[in-house]
Amino acid sequence: MAAETKKATADLSAKLHTQKLRTAIAAVVFAVMAAGLILGVSTGTMSGFGWESISALCPLGAVATMLATKTMVPRAIISLVIVAALILLVGRAFCAWLCPSMLITRLQEFLRTLQKRRKLAAETHDKMVDIARFEIAQAGEGATSAPAAGAKAAAPLSEGEKAALSGCSPKSCGSGCASCASAKMPHKKLDSRHYVLGGALLSTAIFGFPVFCLVCPVGLTFDTVLVVWRLFAAGDMTIAVILVPALLIVELVFLRKWCTRFCPLSALMNLVSRFSKTLVPVIDDSKCLETSQGVPCSRCAQVCESDINIRHIAYGERTLADCSRCRNCADVCSTKAITFPVFSGAKAKAGAAAGAGVAGGIGANAPAAQPAAVMLDEDALLEG
Repeated sequence: MAAETKKATADLSAKLHTQKLRTAIAAVVFAVMAAGLILGVSTGTMSGFGWESISALCPLGAVATMLATKTMVPRAIISLVIVAALILLVGRAFCAWLCPSMLITRLQEFLRTLQKRRKLAAETHDKMVDIARFEIAQAGEGATSAPAAGAKAAAPLSEGEKAALSGCSPKSCGSGCASCASAKMPHKKLDSRHYVLGGALLSTAIFGFPVFCLVCPVGLTFDTVLVVWRLFAAGDMTIAVILVPALLIVELVFLRKWCTRFCPLSALMNLVSRFSKTLVPVIDDSKCLETSQGVPCSRCAQVCESDINIRHIAYGERTLADCSRCRNCADVCSTKAITFPVFSGAKAKAGAAAGAGVAGGIGANAPAAQPAAVMLDEDALLEG
């Protein structure tokens, strides 16, 4: 089993072609902006960029600026409208394709030992596959039909395994039942990032300046470039040479889940991206191994950088409102069941309908098709 898990995680890593492209694009953009900062070219950084009278502000910075000054700033309002339109179109794509924090995450992964990388990948693999097995077993309970030809039945789970996966135990519900409510706890609309966002805006209102901007990882990344350059180019040794990189390290190394648990910018984008219906990943249930053959795959969940379990959405730490369009899920899907249509609504419904017909005949261990259209509407999921 260990050898099989190791091979599976290695195969996934090799298929992340888009990840390499995203890293290259983000690195080039960062290098160009960093060079402009060092050379004194007035193009700004990702916290605020443009040329002369044409410029755009970070959406969080724009809101904080108006809140601090208690003034409606036309440039900030225009920036917010433009950014909101982009988020509606491509969700949190900035996080996966341009954000410097993503580059630091890639660097962290590169610097990990091979043994550590394999261990983390194996843990994620086992967790996601176990969730898939649990869902398949739950959906197959009570079914009596024989598996279809070529279908691979999932190994049955013991009651202990079901209880562990569902979150049930004698302590939690008194009986250890595998069907207690904690098996699929709906995600709250407000997660930890939204509390950080609220704190950032409240501190701005209290102190009269954008407090979070002092510790924003995006700004700190460019600040680090600038203070290091000044140190070597002009011998400008100040406390900032130590303090700025130290803050960045604390946020992105010690707060390892910064992007999904702490970042107020991603929380702000989440409030808009939940209404996005374009370029959202859609599963074709007639191709998905879990709905067409009853095979506990979950490759898509293993590689998602936003902690979304697209196949079993209730088990992920985040929903599709946080999809960054990184395309990792599509890259690793062996049957090409995941696509990113320009508009997802109609194709999601069609895929769900097609999957329902296939899932009905795959045997006792096969789950019913999961309507992809439901996964596109976070509010519907939360109310369910």
